[in-house]
Amino acid sequence: MSAISAEIMTSRGGKVKKGCHKGCVIQCSGIYNDKDGNYLTKRPEYETVWAHGANCGIDDQDDIAMLDRLDDDYGLDTIEMGATIGVAMEAGLAKFGDSEAAINLLKEVGQGTPLGRILGGGAAVTGKVFGVERVPVVKGQALPAYDPRPVQGIGVTYATSPMGADHTAGYAVTANVLGVGGNIDPLKPEGQIELSRNLQIATAAIDATGFCLFIAFAILDQADTFQAMLDILSAFSGQELTADGVTALGQKILTDERDFNTRAGFTKEHDRLPEFFQNEPLAPHNVTFDVKDEDLDKVFNW
Repeated sequence: MSAISAEIMTSRGGKVKKGCHKGCVIQCSGIYNDKDGNYLTKRPEYETVWAHGANCGIDDQDDIAMLDRLDDDYGLDTIEMGATIGVAMEAGLAKFGDSEAAINLLKEVGQGTPLGRILGGGAAVTGKVFGVERVPVVKGQALPAYDPRPVQGIGVTYATSPMGADHTAGYAVTANVLGVGGNIDPLKPEGQIELSRNLQIATAAIDATGFCLFIAFAILDQADTFQAMLDILSAFSGQELTADGVTALGQKILTDERDFNTRAGFTKEHDRLPEFFQNEPLAPHNVTFDVKDEDLDKVFNW
């Protein structure tokens, strides 16, 4: 997948980095130009490039950008539609790597054709209609880029997050891969429950404040940064917020979300990954997702 790179964007006059405001140091937005140097879409971000690209065997970055543009125009989530097209390819509707076919499938959604309505229902619906067994979803929502077998902490988050598979709900990649906020072996189940629990609590609280979630990286490794967040929130709200107060906020949000799910018919059986993640080892480490179901049921015990 060497054809997928930031260098392609910069060589055409596009912008790899563009902040949502002048003070932004992350600058996760950008501008993508086509082969002729004309604006095509905003820069496809990491998950989009994976979902519509490597996940579907597509390595033409212009076609990935077009899929991203169509998703935006139709009001579709790029992770969900990338997974959906992958499932459609698994079902034989197109060959993996056929970007033209992928674009045409997405256009079916925009046109509202019978096939488009099926695909527009997402990966879970598409898998059911076409009889695909290996469908990467939790609670009907498609998994993002991180495979839960070699990054088991994120697998716990996928399985238990009230909203379904969502890497941002408890980004265990921090301690599993990046060494941020500690180090926990990503290939083993030990420590993953507590890691995901704490991150889901913190994330729910941060999301409620309106802060960009990227502040979590600094907060996890710098005590003074966490205190600075508390000072900002206290000044803004007129309250004297403490670390315990932020934790309580996150816990309450998750409790309310899970209560909603319970009343909607969800049970602990929905807090599970698809079985193939437990049965099919993933190279090169040849590991499966080994966190036990009874441990997944303990994530929200606080």
